[in-house]
Amino acid sequence: MEQLKDEKIPYKIVIGITPILAEQLADDYFKNRFEEFVSDKIRRADFDMGKFTNRHQNDYRHLAELYKNNFEKTLVHFRNRYNRNIIAAFRKLQDEGYVEIITSAATHGYLPLLSRDSSIYAQLKIGIDIYEKHFGRKPKGMWLPECAYRPEKFVQITKNESYRRPPIDEFLAAEGVEYFIVDGHAIVGGEAFAGWSRNAGYGGIESPVADYSQKAERTTMFPYLTKSGVAAFGRNFETGLQVWSGEHGYPADGNYREFHKKDCDSGLQYWKITSTHIDLGLKEIYEPKNISARINENADHFNWLVENTLSVFSKNSGNEGIVVAPYDTELFGHWWFEGIEWLRQVLLKISKNPNIRLITLSKYLKNHPPHYVAEIPESSWGDSGGHYVWLNPQTDWLWGYIHDAEVQMEDIAGIFSRKEILPDSDEVRALKQAARELLLLQSSDWPFLITTGQAKEYATERFLLHYNRFCRIVLALKDNTVSNREFLEFLNATEEIDGAFVDIDFRKFARREPEKKRE
Repeated sequence: MEQLKDEKIPYKIVIGITPILAEQLADDYFKNRFEEFVSDKIRRADFDMGKFTNRHQNDYRHLAELYKNNFEKTLVHFRNRYNRNIIAAFRKLQDEGYVEIITSAATHGYLPLLSRDSSIYAQLKIGIDIYEKHFGRKPKGMWLPECAYRPEKFVQITKNESYRRPPIDEFLAAEGVEYFIVDGHAIVGGEAFAGWSRNAGYGGIESPVADYSQKAERTTMFPYLTKSGVAAFGRNFETGLQVWSGEHGYPADGNYREFHKKDCDSGLQYWKITSTHIDLGLKEIYEPKNISARINENADHFNWLVENTLSVFSKNSGNEGIVVAPYDTELFGHWWFEGIEWLRQVLLKISKNPNIRLITLSKYLKNHPPHYVAEIPESSWGDSGGHYVWLNPQTDWLWGYIHDAEVQMEDIAGIFSRKEILPDSDEVRALKQAARELLLLQSSDWPFLITTGQAKEYATERFLLHYNRFCRIVLALKDNTVSNREFLEFLNATEEIDGAFVDIDFRKFARREPEKKRE
């Protein structure tokens, strides 16, 4: 983005920065550890250069040298160009009009499966507060974690009594958020489902709430209004497949770097994908000289795909549409090593294409106010559009712990909201840390990592760590032992490790619906 700016390219892009990430990037601990991390990478690349020189493996040595140069350049930019402040750099890009930064739930909690509206409110409100803290303005857009949306629901209390749980967009409307993004199927139909219930099985449905009988008229090429007035943009299918597909997408190109095969000494990657159908042992050496042409070809194809998609829609409807193509940032540079340069080329080519205009989502809304209201069904961008990735036989137990902690947090928030306590008291410190632990407990990362098997043990340990911390704090608050030396030592250590959201207000977790009946 900085390179395009230096080249005077008038690009526009929407970047989502989660609140917990913003807090981490702004913290000195991260800045110091990042420098240590990159310095270690430089040492590893330097070691490999010597190793490959001794083995007369010149091609490998050349790759190691490229790595070393890249890491050294990264460290210099971090220190000198950005003054170790990544958040400030993003803020400047937004203030200059190149970037629109959107926020998310505080710790990327999976909102539809949270049992209490106090948790949904706190996740969203704290996320917005953190955005204002770091970027000096209100966010215009919200990235719903995992594109997971929950519509209006009515919860039965007794045979003749129920209460309403508002749709997620109502929480956004109350905070002045203009738009959010859902997966394409939530707009046009397909694998979307309407509601979740344990009675309907894992990730299942109980009864439909959205009528897709007219789904042929629905499109992701323009946004729809929800009843609360917040706009919903749908993720475009075609552009998503081209980048996300590990089998047919651009990142699967055999010339690109193989992520999974790593040098046994340094951990650096020196091989190309070669083919997605062969074992790691058969991967061939990575050849940088072939990469520029492949990136250019892939970027050209994406440019054509977007232009063609917009052209077909315009001819058929007579309207100017929009292609919304969101991707996880970690894809670029991490999983797909060449992805950063591909993205730069895409922005460069599209900005020079007279038939396409790069635009932020808020600007599109201003130029093209939505005319249609749509009921968005309960959905996500997970497998089959449901909750299964986060709720399944492997992860069901997590939600029991989370739901129990939600009720406990409501209880203590209510009790201490009615007490006169000093802002810097041990009670307030404990209440704030309890709120942090609950937010961390609710992160969608834990069930995701367990389901995918990427880091099952780590995710389980982290989840239980936050739950046990939370329970210990709640017990101390109830027993009035928060000023005991042993507890304060524990609290000090916990705040030192997980002290994000410094100004968090435990009152945001106050009960917002009838008291949950304990079974």
